[in-house]
Amino acid sequence: MSLPETMNCVEITQPGGPEVLQLGQRPLPQPADGEVLIRVIAAGINRPDVFQRQGGYPPPPGASDLPGLEVAGEIVALGAEAGPWRPGDRVCALLSGGGYAEYALAHRDLCLPIPAGLSATEAAALPETAFTVWHNVFERAALRAGEVLLVHGGTSGIGTMAIQLGTALGARVFATAGGPDKVATCEKLGALRAFDYHRDDFVEGIKTATGGANVILDMVGGDYVQKNMRAATFRGRIVSIAFLRGSKVEVDLMPMMLKQLMLTGSTLRSQPVADKARICRAVQEQVWPLLEGGDIRPLIHTTLPLAEAAAGHQLMESGTHQGKIVLEVGQ
Repeated sequence: MSLPETMNCVEITQPGGPEVLQLGQRPLPQPADGEVLIRVIAAGINRPDVFQRQGGYPPPPGASDLPGLEVAGEIVALGAEAGPWRPGDRVCALLSGGGYAEYALAHRDLCLPIPAGLSATEAAALPETAFTVWHNVFERAALRAGEVLLVHGGTSGIGTMAIQLGTALGARVFATAGGPDKVATCEKLGALRAFDYHRDDFVEGIKTATGGANVILDMVGGDYVQKNMRAATFRGRIVSIAFLRGSKVEVDLMPMMLKQLMLTGSTLRSQPVADKARICRAVQEQVWPLLEGGDIRPLIHTTLPLAEAAAGHQLMESGTHQGKIVLEVGQ
């Protein structure tokens, strides 16, 4: 298969609003040792892409400066020591950057076969969300069957995956979301109840329903930091993965001490490849069978062509979407 010398991609021309995302051309990337080159069929849009575009989340050293943390497509070239992969394999992959392009490099240990029964578009919505949920909810917070999981941002890409995965693995899942339509979506996905943060007090709601949450997955921050400590049960675990309302807050830590709470958090992009590879193996063992069996499914809000990446970012920032926004790049 002959490959082109250049490719279309979406570049961040300068820090700013969605309009700074512009279609450009780059030389075709060449896979180094341990890497594969993927012809991208679809690429997921994620909140960290927005932060990078705004200038607040630079790529780690050595990573592509192009946005895009997850893709699905076909392997077309291999570096040395590419492991089990061969040209023609259809995979989805977690990236450190470079996904908004016709071709992208991925580490061999961060690729997964597209789950049976799923399209490449659906598979492109999986790596960032599945890795994040598995690592934070099931590894860091050690959620167990029968425990109560409270998911904030229940209709986000992360939230929809967390609700489904928690439910499938035996947790009692609750969520927060904004508005009756989003509340209904959370409950359709498996949440026992979703609280409308525009009118419901989720702290009192979860305490009345269950006595408190064992695990809370928070991407809101701000005033939710204190509320989470109130909503958690004894020895609850609170995991922060984003701070949409701000990371600098004044809180009373007394509940943390009295309830013996654990407050933790993580980012995925900056973790060593070995750690992400371990998460990848766990996701393939634990999550992929649920996808292939139809127990869980990525929720796709909309798809857009690569050239309309700016519209995808605008939609994400509007907060009106439910589930993932995916760029369709090739066939």
